[in-house]
This record gives sequence, C-alpha cells and structure tokens, in this order.
Amino acid sequence: MQVTFSITRYSTQQHTYIQQYKLQMQPGQTVLDGLLAIKAEQDGTLAFRKNCRNTICGSCAMSINGRSTLACKENIHHEVSRFGRNEITIAPLGNLPVVRDLIVDMQPFWDDLEAVDPYVSTQGRTVPEREFLQTPEQRSQLEQMGNCILCGACYSECNAKAVNPDFVGPHALAKAQRLVGDNRDSQTADRLKQYGEDLSGVWGCTRCYQCNNVCPMGVEPMEQISKLKQSILDKAKPQDSHQASRPVRHRKALVELVKSGGWIDERQFGVQVVGNYFRDLKGLLSLAPLGLRMLARGKFPLSFEPSEGTEEVRNLITAVQEKKATSTSA
Repeated sequence: MQVTFSITRYSTQQHTYIQQYKLQMQPGQTVLDGLLAIKAEQDGTLAFRKNCRNTICGSCAMSINGRSTLACKENIHHEVSRFGRNEITIAPLGNLPVVRDLIVDMQPFWDDLEAVDPYVSTQGRTVPEREFLQTPEQRSQLEQMGNCILCGACYSECNAKAVNPDFVGPHALAKAQRLVGDNRDSQTADRLKQYGEDLSGVWGCTRCYQCNNVCPMGVEPMEQISKLKQSILDKAKPQDSHQASRPVRHRKALVELVKSGGWIDERQFGVQVVGNYFRDLKGLLSLAPLGLRMLARGKFPLSFEPSEGTEEVRNLITAVQEKKATSTSA
C-alpha cells in the first residue's frame, strides 16, 4: 500500500514545517521501517533516533498520529486503520526541547529522574559479606516498575509537566515507587517526605492517566504515583483541622469535592490543598504562576458542571465512610 508520512521538520526552534514523503509499505512493517526507508532512499537529512528496533531501548520514541509511542512498535496497518486514511503524522516528543527534526534534548528528562535519587540507598550499595537475598515475593514487588525503559513517552504526554516545570514527571515517580518498594533500601521515610513535600512530587500529578495510556511496557506510572501517595498518607497524622498536612488536606479535599460534584472541581482543589482554604497566603501566591500558565494554554476550567450520577457517587462515598466509622468504633 502507498502511505504518506507527514513529518514535522525542525531546523531551528523558530523554523518548523511539515514535509511529506510517499512510500510503498507492507501492512506488517513498522513506522520505523518507513523512516529508515525515507532516510535511505529519499532524504538523508531526516534526523531521528533508533537503536534496537525491538521495543527494548526506547530510543525511537516520538509522537505518531497524535500520541507518544515507539516507532519500532507501531505497524503500518494499525496506524492506517486508526483514522481510515493512508497517512501517518509524526512529530517529536512533547515537553522537551527539539534539537532537530524528531530528535529532542533528553537532559531535562534525566535531570528530573536524578531529582528522586533513583538508586538503592548507600547502605544497600555497601558490599556485604554475603549477597543481599530477596524472596520471590519481595522481588515481584519491583518487576512492574523495573520494566520501564525510560523512553520518555509518559513524560511527553504529561499534562502536569506541560504547565508545571518543577514536576519531576511520571517516569521519575515510577522509579521512586520501585525504591520505596525495595526491602534493601533503608531511606524509605526520607524518600516519602521528599516525594510528598510540594508540587514537584506526587501532589503535582493531575491524575490524567495519559502516562498509563501511552506506556509501551505496562509500567502504569499513574498507579505507581497512587501507591506513593497512599504510602505518604499512611504515615501522615489523621488531622481534620486547618493544621493538617498537605497530604491529608489533599485526600480530604479530593473526597469532599468528588462527593459534592461527582468529580474534582480543580478551581477549588488548589485553593483548599495548597492554599489551605485561604489560610496559607504563601501557598496561594505559589499557585499564581501555574494558574497563569494553565490559563494561557487553555487548561484552566472557568466553570464547573457536576457529573452525571453525582447523587449515586455521593451515596457510595457516604456508605464507605459510615462503614469505616462503624469499624473504627467497634
């Protein structure tokens, strides 16, 4: 079949354009096969990264037909079928500066990973008299996060990163959960404190699930972030007053807003959690730059409409709360 590749070309940040190439492709060939054919037969100046060609190294991550994925993973038939036309659009990853064409500068990605100290603690790295042994059950706790190939697809799609440059990203927090779950690491308490301090860590996540949707290895970064949040909350003191820590306010505000409207009113969420119900002026001021960036990008909700089935959601939450209260008193 003849397929048109519409590729975003970058020679400088200010000069971008779409260039089209037509190729004869087999349905089972991959998008990367097409890019290699273009470079070999039509345009040797086309720049992109690739290495293993077998969904292991993560080098060929890019935006294909509007979503971040691996060019060596997606085949022509699947991409053509998605939109019912013989055209594939390709662009570089998002949330990263472009070097040229489909090549991005990954340094911010690595810097954010480094920020979570992604290594087993110093004590765990000390050479022991005998090897560190783990049971199969202990090792199984690390497998899902260990499957991450650091391709950058989740980072590219992260809506939180798009508006909050301080957020370390889903890849880093998935690695952070791998360390928290590692029985050889002795810094769990310090890690949880670090990951839950501000909007650079777990509380900066907007829970959009885009990272889960595009992860080619099934790491499910959003699920790992949720586990980190729960670990932080489990260690927090269950206070209900305005003296409560931000993690506790986060949980309380989330439940109450969903209970009220069926889903979260983001306009109130930041004020209640970061601004502590208008008590924390410094926290409120810290929201201003983020709010302005969200407005500029059209990501700030100006109005709120309760979801369908709000009453059913409210009844379910109330039933769970009553059952929990009964169990606690018993």
